[in-house]
Amino acid sequence: MEQYKKEFIEFMVECDVLKFGDFTLKSGRKSPFFMNAGAYVYGWQLEKLGEYYAKAIHETYGDDFDVLFGPAYKGIPLSVATVIAYSKLYGKEIRYCSNRKEEKDHGDAGILLGSKLKDGDRVVIIEDVTTSGKSIEETFPIITSVADVKVKGLMVSLNREERGKGDKCALDEIKDLYGFETSAIVSMSEVREYLTNKEVKGKVVINDEIAKAIDAYYNEYGAR
Repeated sequence: MEQYKKEFIEFMVECDVLKFGDFTLKSGRKSPFFMNAGAYVYGWQLEKLGEYYAKAIHETYGDDFDVLFGPAYKGIPLSVATVIAYSKLYGKEIRYCSNRKEEKDHGDAGILLGSKLKDGDRVVIIEDVTTSGKSIEETFPIITSVADVKVKGLMVSLNREERGKGDKCALDEIKDLYGFETSAIVSMSEVREYLTNKEVKGKVVINDEIAKAIDAYYNEYGAR
């Protein structure tokens, strides 16, 4: 596993973004883990988060893109933090773009924030985590209707690797439906492998009991 992935897993735990225990998800599933990207609230956290995204995007998609698109609302700070990090780490200026939930008809009018999309733009979409693909379903038509752009791929922070609407995980379903690549900084299987019986800040967050609960969860809900 790449070093930045190991660091990112510990970073999620240290920021209290990734938790382990007993949680009821919006879907109604009982899960032994829960991720809340809204817990990134401090400047140093967003700076580091942008760097991890930038490293994963650079490794997956290279420099061959022009715009980083962050769907409203959580994708807005993610896209801003990541284009800053991309400039700092790789010396390449990537434009950020996001959508509004409601179109604005005065001043900086339109449905988009940040850079306007232009014909020929190559776009990478950035999100926190994708469980159903609903935000892509809402934003993909917006991206492709305002200009003749090519969506190169999607990057999320964590691939939960559980079934979406069918037997595949949400990222694979998105790839099949829209025809672009999908990726994550880390997968839940990488998290389980790396954190089991490992201390982070003096505490083991995945002990044998929680590891068994994670395995049982994926036996029931894991993607095929």
